[in-house]
Amino acid sequence: MKLDRFVRAVSRVLLIDRLYERILENEIERGPFPRHVGVIMDGNRRWASTKGLAANIGYTFGADVAENFLRWCLKYGIKTVTLYALSVDNIRKRNQDDLDAIYDSILEKLKSLEDSGLIQQHGIMVNAIGDINMLPDSLKEQVYKLEEMSRANSKMYLNLALAYSGRKEIIQAARKIAIDVKDGKISADAINESSFMSYLTTAKIDNPEPDLIIRTSGEMRLSDFMIYQSSYSEMIFIDEFWPELRKIDFLRAIRTYEERNRRYGK
Repeated sequence: MKLDRFVRAVSRVLLIDRLYERILENEIERGPFPRHVGVIMDGNRRWASTKGLAANIGYTFGADVAENFLRWCLKYGIKTVTLYALSVDNIRKRNQDDLDAIYDSILEKLKSLEDSGLIQQHGIMVNAIGDINMLPDSLKEQVYKLEEMSRANSKMYLNLALAYSGRKEIIQAARKIAIDVKDGKISADAINESSFMSYLTTAKIDNPEPDLIIRTSGEMRLSDFMIYQSSYSEMIFIDEFWPELRKIDFLRAIRTYEERNRRYGK
């Protein structure tokens, strides 16, 4: 009897969620939708801790939510998605057991995306941004494999920010420009916002500047994510931990984005 009441209660909650989803879908259908969404997927460990679970379970759940997020973006025609999965600071400051759990969850999810056919079926080009050489060989090889197999795709762009640092990216770009100026490949007078952008790791990305950046777990900072590219990004901070993110949260973020007046300094 108790189980029956529980099942009915869960069913009512699910029904309410589905109805709310439909309301939100109707509200956002006219757009404008963001062309590029960046996501800081924060709170995997803390979510696991609140559930009394090991951290690796949080990373596994988080990887599944990342796939859900990608599918939601596909449904609503969002052209470019950048997932901030691992920072340089994470690699430098986390203990090895934690890093191994992160590496494993990312590797398994990337293999799953390859095996499922999702990448090719939807014409998704996969790009890695960051210092990929900092990653374990097995993960690095899987990233390169996805990049190679999806090179001809152009319906959607999935950018994986792995071993990524916005500050490091800017410093590396400045070094490359200095070398090119010294070698006479470019004049100092020719350096502007557009040419500088071409030296960043995001140069190969379609519409590299995110229209919208979403961060979960209640934290309100960029944490070294796309510092140069985010000058005019709209930012939305969600209290839920990343593994808790629902489609409803995604739709509400899109609604909030659509309600904002993007003035670009005007």
